[in-house]
Formats: sequence, C-alpha cells, structure tokens
Amino acid sequence: MLRRLHKEQPASFAFTAANLEWAQGQISKYPEGRQASAIIPLLWRAQEQEGWLSRPAIELVATMLGMAYIRALEVATFYFMFQLQPVGSIAHIQICGTTSCMICGAEDLVAVCKEMIAPAAHAVSADGKFSWEEVECLGACTNAPMAQIGKDYYEDLTPAKLRELIGRFSNGEVPVAGPQNGRYSCEPLSGLTSLKDFESGRTQYNASAQRAVDLKDTVKRIDGTEVPILTPWLQDKVKA
Repeated sequence: MLRRLHKEQPASFAFTAANLEWAQGQISKYPEGRQASAIIPLLWRAQEQEGWLSRPAIELVATMLGMAYIRALEVATFYFMFQLQPVGSIAHIQICGTTSCMICGAEDLVAVCKEMIAPAAHAVSADGKFSWEEVECLGACTNAPMAQIGKDYYEDLTPAKLRELIGRFSNGEVPVAGPQNGRYSCEPLSGLTSLKDFESGRTQYNASAQRAVDLKDTVKRIDGTEVPILTPWLQDKVKA
C-alpha cells in the first residue's frame, strides 16, 4: 500500500516542554553517532501529542537526531502504526481484518465503523471525534474479532459491543480494555481446562465485570508462594 503525507499540513510542530524533556532522555540512551536509533519512540511521542504525524513533526524529529529528512520519512511511511493524516479527536479505531478476526466477524465490525464513523477508512467523522481503518493481524487471534483503540486492545467484540464502545467514548468515558465478553484473558470460552487454582483471580481483570480490586489480594503460584494480584504499576493506576 502506498503511503503518502497528507496534502494539508500545519505550518510547524514543536514538542511540549514535557515531551521535549522526555525525547532528550530517549536520545541520551544511545551512544554518540547512534542517536538515530531513537527515531521510532520520538515519532510515536510526536503522534501521541498531535494525534497524527505531520511533515513538520517528522522533520523536527529528523533534525533532533541528525538524520536526513528522507530517512525519517522512510520510517514514518513504512510502519502502519504511524498515522499520516488527521484522525478523530477522541479515538482512531483499528479493526483487525486478518484470518481469525475475518472468520469471526471483522467485516461486521467494519460495517459498524462505516455506519457510525465514516464510509471510507481514514476519513474523520462529521463531528471530528472518530476515524477508523482496517489493519493486518494485531496478534490477539484467540480473542477474535478485536480492535485496537489508542494503545488498548478491545477483544471478543460483536457489532453491538462495538456500537456501545463508540457511544461510551463519545460520551467522554474510557471503557475498560481487554475481552468484552466476560472472558478473563485468552482461555477457552468454555472456561479453564487447566490451572484451575487460578479461577478465583479471574474476575479481578474482567473488563466486562469492572469489579473493584482489593490491593491486598494475592494469587497462589504453582510453587505455593503468594504474590499480589496487581503489580506495583497497576496498583498505582488503581489508586489514581
């Protein structure tokens, strides 16, 4: 697929102070002469800041890394994770359309996007809030069909569930990511067939149930030791 820069470009781009500090930290991880290795994280942070990658953003990153503009453009146009045109202000929905998801109903999810967002991929909805596209395998085949929204995976989707998600995003909510059918992770739909000692911890991560989590809860490992259900990072997220 030929990927080109959007025909309408902003006049300039600049990182926010916080993002500039972060970018300089990333560059410092690499030895002299190897700063170009930071190209992907810096392009990604630029996209996170603006929602998409413009020519000024790509060129600024190239300048920061001492790269020719064309080298940075090669990276930005090669990886489909980079959006080269404006996207919805709230969410850009990427529907996985590869084999497992296709068999399990991805085409029905695409139909919902065409109806609720825009008839064509990469077009922004009339209210400016949403955009969508069909992408190649996102690696969640057991939980097909699924979509990536931002950094999050929303799995085990149905057309009705996707409609609900779009509605909730539109109302300012951020739905809990993960399986949307009550499944814990990617175990069989009929339930666990092994390691059943872990059954008690399943609902702690259940996106459909959205139960409160007790930070003191633990889960027993195979060796008999107990560890917290939530990692320190997740505990901080829950506390927040």
